Amino acid sequence: MTHFPLSGVETWLWLPPLAAFIVSFFTSMVGISGAFLLMPFQMSVLGYAGPSASATNLMFNLYATPGGVWRYLRDGRMAWPLAQLIILGTLPGVVAGFYLRTLVLPDAARFKIFVGVVMLYLAWRLLSGFAPWAKQRPTPAVAPGDTLQLARHDWRHMEFTLGGHTYGFSVPAMLALSFIVGIIGGTYGIGGGAIIAPFCIAVFHLPVAIVAGAALAGTFATSVIGVIVYSVLPLPDGGHAEPDWLLGSLFGLGGLAGMYLGAATQKHVPQNALKLGLGLLLCGLAGAYLWPR
Repeated sequence: MTHFPLSGVETWLWLPPLAAFIVSFFTSMVGISGAFLLMPFQMSVLGYAGPSASATNLMFNLYATPGGVWRYLRDGRMAWPLAQLIILGTLPGVVAGFYLRTLVLPDAARFKIFVGVVMLYLAWRLLSGFAPWAKQRPTPAVAPGDTLQLARHDWRHMEFTLGGHTYGFSVPAMLALSFIVGIIGGTYGIGGGAIIAPFCIAVFHLPVAIVAGAALAGTFATSVIGVIVYSVLPLPDGGHAEPDWLLGSLFGLGGLAGMYLGAATQKHVPQNALKLGLGLLLCGLAGAYLWPR
């Protein structure tokens, strides 16, 4: 057993990277870094909670996301204009999220209920199409060799072409969503990909192949600012909520390998299978947050 002085955690040295690898391999295929699942792991398994745990989660993203971003970029599936919008909207939200976490929700109990409701709604949007009575709408096939092309980009609307199909969304709506996601991600230490990816899929009807890489890029930028904010800005009672650097590094190294392999596997997995898996994942998270204890 290894003791981590900053956080007070005592666990086996191999457990954090193994948990991060397993989580990141599956979540990276839908544009989620895995930090959203690592927070419950820290709180329930390691007994590590509080603002510093949020900062450690954000630090995990600094290691874990670049591998996935690079893989999507190499495969021609990185929507950089969408990633830039997500980054522009989330960064100011991260600062607001820090104050929400430290001033209003230091124990995160009420915030868990809010996040659980949001996750439950998004899960319903994703899974409702699989119900027996739902009218099935065919999902356009995306071949492994298909690349993204920017078709339109102005202050009102953005469009991409992929696999012979065009997908678009409102730029102001995406910026507003990203700001809200930045607040949530900064508060809970998840970077935001776990929220913005399913919302883009369920509400803006964007395919996973467009969303995943951009969500990971946005998560990385959000996490960089988040770690700085938690390390520099003072807590209400003095001091700082800097991450546990060693524990965060162990999480990050496992996540780095998992993210890269997950991103490489994503193009071989059917879109509907990814949507179903993401919906079930969100149901489980919502239940964990909303189930009375």
